[in-house]
Amino acid sequence: MILALPIFTFAQGDGLFQILGTIRNLIGAIVPIVIGLAVLYFLWGVMNYVTASDSEKQQEARRVMIMGIIILFVMVSVWGLVGLLQKTFDLTDSNAPTDVYNLIP
Repeated sequence: MILALPIFTFAQGDGLFQILGTIRNLIGAIVPIVIGLAVLYFLWGVMNYVTASDSEKQQEARRVMIMGIIILFVMVSVWGLVGLLQKTFDLTDSNAPTDVYNLIP
């Protein structure tokens, strides 16, 4: 079904690499936004903790802060691991094939 979409037609030969480049650019734009949202989630927990009047609300705010820290740690760690793999295997845009036929041995 998805292969019937016009975006996946390889009329010019390098359509796949254009699609992958577009996806890469979208992910590159979305990652900092998601990390920013995680920071806001953590700060919301801090604000709730500071303004909490009883221990039950403080416990809930503490849980939000801990989850925010865990989420930030996982996202930044995965982002760092991807960067490490790119540098280790020298995966840069200059190494990307420019033509589909370069993939055929």
